[in-house]
This record gives sequence, C-alpha cells and structure tokens, in this order.
Amino acid sequence: MPAAPRTYRADAAFIAGSLRADVAISVDARGNIAPVGESAPQAERIAGIVLPGMPDLHSHAFQRAMAGLAERAGPEGDNFWSWREVMYRFLGVLSPEDVQAIAAQLYVECLKHGFTTVGEFHYLHNDPAGAVYDDPAELSWRVLAGAEAAGIGLTLMPVLYQASQFGGAPPTEGQRRFVLDDETFALVCEEVDKHIAGNADWRLGLAPHSLRAVTPEGLAEVVALRDSIDRSMPIHIHAAEQVREVEDCLAWSGRRPVDWLLDRGAGEGWCLIHATHMTDEERRRLAASGAVAGLCPTTEANLGDGFFPIRDFVDEGGLFGVGTDSNVSTSPVEELRWLEYGCRLQRRARNVVEREVGASVGRSLFSRALAGGTKALARPIGAIEAGRRADLVVLDPDHPALAGRPLDRVLDAFLFNGNDTPVRDVMVGGHFVVRDREHVREAPIREAFRRTVTRLADRLP
Repeated sequence: MPAAPRTYRADAAFIAGSLRADVAISVDARGNIAPVGESAPQAERIAGIVLPGMPDLHSHAFQRAMAGLAERAGPEGDNFWSWREVMYRFLGVLSPEDVQAIAAQLYVECLKHGFTTVGEFHYLHNDPAGAVYDDPAELSWRVLAGAEAAGIGLTLMPVLYQASQFGGAPPTEGQRRFVLDDETFALVCEEVDKHIAGNADWRLGLAPHSLRAVTPEGLAEVVALRDSIDRSMPIHIHAAEQVREVEDCLAWSGRRPVDWLLDRGAGEGWCLIHATHMTDEERRRLAASGAVAGLCPTTEANLGDGFFPIRDFVDEGGLFGVGTDSNVSTSPVEELRWLEYGCRLQRRARNVVEREVGASVGRSLFSRALAGGTKALARPIGAIEAGRRADLVVLDPDHPALAGRPLDRVLDAFLFNGNDTPVRDVMVGGHFVVRDREHVREAPIREAFRRTVTRLADRLP
C-alpha cells in the first residue's frame, strides 16, 4: 500500500560514499527517495546513522532450517559433497508450508541485521517424490509469501537444474525436487514475472544452476528466455566453488568453469556465484567482464570451499557483492568481515582489501558490496539518492560498538567491533519493518518457524 510522502531529518546519513551530518531524506508515495537535502528542521527526526540497506545477492532460504544439522564429524575427506547428501535428506521432509515459514523467518533475520533485499536462488520446485505440483510455481509462491510477510525486497531467481554432472548425466534421486523440463521452467518464470509486475520491491531473475547441472543447450535456452521476457533481467550461476568441480569441468570441456562461461558471453548482467578457484588469467578476465562476483564467505568457510582472491580482484577493478547462501549467518557484517579476514589470514597482514594509505577499510568494503549487490540484483537500491528505493538501515549511535566514534570511523566500527548488531530500525520501500530492533511481525513469524522446525526434527532421517 502506498504511503504518504514524508521527509525525515537524519542525524547522519551515508551519501555519495561518506557519512554526512544533518541530512534531509524525502520519500515519495511510491517508496522512492526524492532529492536529498542538507537540512529540514521541521521534518521527523531519525536519531541515528542512516545507511543504504545491503543487498544479499545469494540465498537458498530453505537451508536456514538445516543450519547445524551437518556439523558432525564424518570420514576423512568430509567436504561439500558429503554436506550435500545431508541437504538431500533434509529436502525429503519439507512441505510447501514449511518452505514459506522458513523463508519468512530467514528474511526477518536478514532485515534485523541490515540486509533489505535478497536474491533468492530458488531451485526447490517439486514435491518430495519429485513430482511437479499441480501448480508448478507452488514453491515460488511460497517464497514470495515469505518475503511479503517479512517485508523484504526480493529478486526471485527460479533455477534451471537438468543434470547431475557435466555432460548431461541424469539427475540423482536426491536431486528430484530440483528438476523441471524446459517448458515447465519457462512457464514458472513467466507466471512469476506476471505476478510481480508492478511491485517495485520485487524483481525476476534467472539462474542456470551451474555448468555441472545445466547443459550448454540449457544455458542457451535460459539466455533466450531472458531475452524474450526482459533483456535487463539478471542471470546468476554457481561457478568454480570446489576444486573437484574445476577438475570435472576440465575433463569434460578442456576449459575451467569461469573461462568456459566468459568464452560464451557471461559478462554484463551476470553474477558468478563463488568463483573461488580461478587462475590469475580467469580472475583478470572476470574483473574486466562487467559480471559481478557473488561471494558468500561464511558459507564458503562452513563448506571448506576455499578463499576468493579478493585483494587482486579489487585491484583489477572487479565488482563483488555478498550473499548468505546456506544462511548459517544472516549478517552482512559477518560476510564482509570474513571477506577481509580471510585475505588477512592468507597474506598474514592487516587491512589488505583497501590499498590507499589512511583510507577506511570498512567504508571500502561496504561501498563495494553495495555497488556490486545492487548491480547483481538489478534493482534501484544501494544508495541514498533520488530515484532509488527507500531501503534504509538506521544504526544506533549509542550502541557500545559505535559509542564515541566520529562519523569517519563509524563503518569501521560497524564491521569490525563486536557481534551484537547496532541496527535499530529498518525501512524497505518507504515502510519501516523493524523498529527498535523488533520486526513488526516478528512474533507470529517466529512461532510459525518454531512449529515448523520442531515438526521437522521428528521426521528427519
């Protein structure tokens, strides 16, 4: 529902790459930011530090409910592939109602930590037996319902999943909930696009799962579908997450995954998720391509994937954003902190992502992730300026992590000081959805989630 236009007077706000004091922010009836001014004495005061909401460019919502279920020591060599088997078993007990309850809870948590929009890489399509629902978009509607309940912005990316291995090997039994034929996949995408038309907080994207799970012909069909609906629609794909994936891709094609994709047109409008294992030449090509690297450091650490070469990638002008992926964490602070910390551990040095002497590492990480995430999700977000969505996060300046910090130190303190979030209020599309650290629908969403995971616990194999 449209809100009345309003003007707020923020004690401070992040404008054009820096924090400024006493800023007027006007929001129109459509939830967009109107021209930003320097002062508005009669406006409603926001007693805090206002930041643009951070985009979460990669999420698998249902995995929020399985966090912690794969943390038992396995045989030597326990890795992503053994984790995936736990995930397949978990999928065997999820109902549509479960998917909706889990998504709503995840999105509430994301909002409370400062994510205001999410890229949902949605590959759960079928029922537990692998049959297509009477409405093939049933689980897409459930994700959208969860996002609506939470009030988060969303780029929903239905996933095409065709195969179990490079070269088009048939899907395994554990993958039966992912697979749609090309015609049904196109139908789901077209129906979702019609449903969200006119909703300024939602967007459609497309996601061929990976070169392992989509044939070259299937990838070409995704691109053709994108062009038939909207050429500005983003395309996201997993690439080079594990060493074994790279080895299998080389055996299949003679090329590494990132090289293979770039050779065939991946670039502007694309987001390569993970891209962890690249040669120096692949890294340089990706940085120059215009594609965004979608980085998920807490999930990549949880799965033992490896470190993304962030320092060199940034030096070469590469674009990146961050995502929560398996949702073992729902905090942009933790994703950005560990992106920098991983690089520090590799190089045995401090403050490595930002090269300019005296420059703020926190500001650099925050600004770069805003820009890359905004581009990857293809929505007008990521900045406090006219024409962008009014997706705003208010930090409490009296929080212990920020107390006493001058404005030019706030982003460093936000990212590198403690674990208790200083996020106090959150606005999405001109509506406050979090006030005084409490989500407006938190109690019923949390209770639905509690009931869901309690029931699932009794049914897990």
